[in-house]
Amino acid sequence: MARPVSIFRLTALAAAIAGLGAPVAWAQPAKPAPAVEPFTRGHGMVAAANPLAAAAGLKVLKAGGSAVDAAIAIQAVLGLVEPQSSGPLGGSFMTFYDAQTHKVTSYMGREKAPAAATPTLFYGPDGKPMGFGAAIISGRSAGVPGVMKMLGDAHAAHGKTAWKDLFGDAIRMADDGFTVSPRLAGMIALRGLPQPSQPDIVAYFTKPGGGGEVGAGDTLKNPAYAKTLRRIAAEGPSVIYTGSIAQDIVNRLQGAPTPGVMTLDDLKNYTTRTSEALCHPYRAYIVCVPPPPSSGVALLEALAMLEHTDIDKRGPADAQGWFLFSQVSRLVYADRDRYVGDDNFVTVPVKGMLDPAYVAGRAGLIGDVAGPAPAFGVPPGAPVVGKDNTREPGGTSHFVVVDGMGNVLSMTTTVESVFGDGRMVDGMVLNNQLTDFSFAPTERDGVPAANAVAANKRPRSTMSPTIVLTKDGRFYAAIGSPGGNSIFPYVFKVLVGVLDWKLSMQDAIALPNLVARGNNYGSEPELFAPGVVDALAKKGVALRNGQGENSGLHGVLVKDGKLTGGADPRREGVVLGF
Repeated sequence: MARPVSIFRLTALAAAIAGLGAPVAWAQPAKPAPAVEPFTRGHGMVAAANPLAAAAGLKVLKAGGSAVDAAIAIQAVLGLVEPQSSGPLGGSFMTFYDAQTHKVTSYMGREKAPAAATPTLFYGPDGKPMGFGAAIISGRSAGVPGVMKMLGDAHAAHGKTAWKDLFGDAIRMADDGFTVSPRLAGMIALRGLPQPSQPDIVAYFTKPGGGGEVGAGDTLKNPAYAKTLRRIAAEGPSVIYTGSIAQDIVNRLQGAPTPGVMTLDDLKNYTTRTSEALCHPYRAYIVCVPPPPSSGVALLEALAMLEHTDIDKRGPADAQGWFLFSQVSRLVYADRDRYVGDDNFVTVPVKGMLDPAYVAGRAGLIGDVAGPAPAFGVPPGAPVVGKDNTREPGGTSHFVVVDGMGNVLSMTTTVESVFGDGRMVDGMVLNNQLTDFSFAPTERDGVPAANAVAANKRPRSTMSPTIVLTKDGRFYAAIGSPGGNSIFPYVFKVLVGVLDWKLSMQDAIALPNLVARGNNYGSEPELFAPGVVDALAKKGVALRNGQGENSGLHGVLVKDGKLTGGADPRREGVVLGF
């Protein structure tokens, strides 16, 4: 299958931010690399969103480092070369497969709301929810960051290389400069979103002497980031959470407009969560995802519904297969949007959403043609919760690493929206993760939303880094993606392509995207096989282009005893191995 080339669009996000101007287009990416050739099992592989980050990870693996060691090096470089998407002041979910024990573990570095946060955190002086754009660039939008502490926890359990030796490439590039990629240049030049025009972002990306903003091919240095990374390397993740960097974070968030409520105690008291991954069978496989507040349970529910269909007898050129995919997606979104939140604060009916009788009943709602937007169901154990009003823009990255011992990690990492909240501290972009909460905490009848703001609560996330095992517990595939609230169908699509349609990882990633939520069908109509779009339209599925942030899928698959990787042609990612 040919790798498609598409223009990135931010239409849905731009339209969602009232008063911020006309919809905007993402920049055309660099020409994608050809599909990777298979590498022998037992050697290392990295699939990541930027070639410089992937190379840093591969270097660690070649030196005998573990998958977690490589992830630390990758994240450090991504924070420099892709600051619009992730960085040390963001959050992350990691799903990790241990080749010796065959155990799959979830490491959660999702941000938390400060202790002073209330359900009306994003209300203005008039007692009404703030405009979305104003909320993003306020001091209230940043959650207590978690990615570095999460990586520290994972390194303590699975690291082989000394922590201090994992930041050298990122420090060197920050000091000496790196070449600005077309994608980063496109983010800097975005109009219609608030963050690129904020003072910190403008100052960072303005050429010395006021020579305008940097563009693709220019060299950019970040000595402040290099200094910060030297401290992280020498002292560990704790330097983010105590001392001068923590004070800088608090001070910056307390600045105008709309000062925030984060304190030094919030940073000092931040904790990650490590647990067994949430795993569920699908045909001949076991699919593992993070538990809530990740939306991984929605992915498992979708796969469970598909087992009641004949999608595995279809293929990418069969309109009925795509119809089934779209209708399952709509049903699952209705449930996810209603019930998923931080399970330390609300009851998330995970078992009920995967209950065989409930799943069968939901799948039975799929007709011959698409009807109105489906209502949420009532799975066993479901609480009474209100309508959700969450908006989920995307500024996220994903990578997969397989090390020489056979350990695998799938990690999605984010600062939330493009350049987070538009504020920078010590060379790093601050996140705006708290805008992942529902702005309206209750329904009109007073019933609380599952994803309402609360003190020390983690907002719901669509991030779903996934690992697939064979029934005997062997690694089979790893996949994940950025994409805001579209992450779930992006990952879902690849799983259908790989597990049901038996495609290579690269061909599954290159399949057309189709995001079916409510009455909207965001897609890439030009990428479908001839006749599919017209056939879907006759069944009530009208595909529309440019409905949200595009995918950035990265994955690895074991096929014929060899590791093969895939990188999304819609972005700048690559797969490297040895």
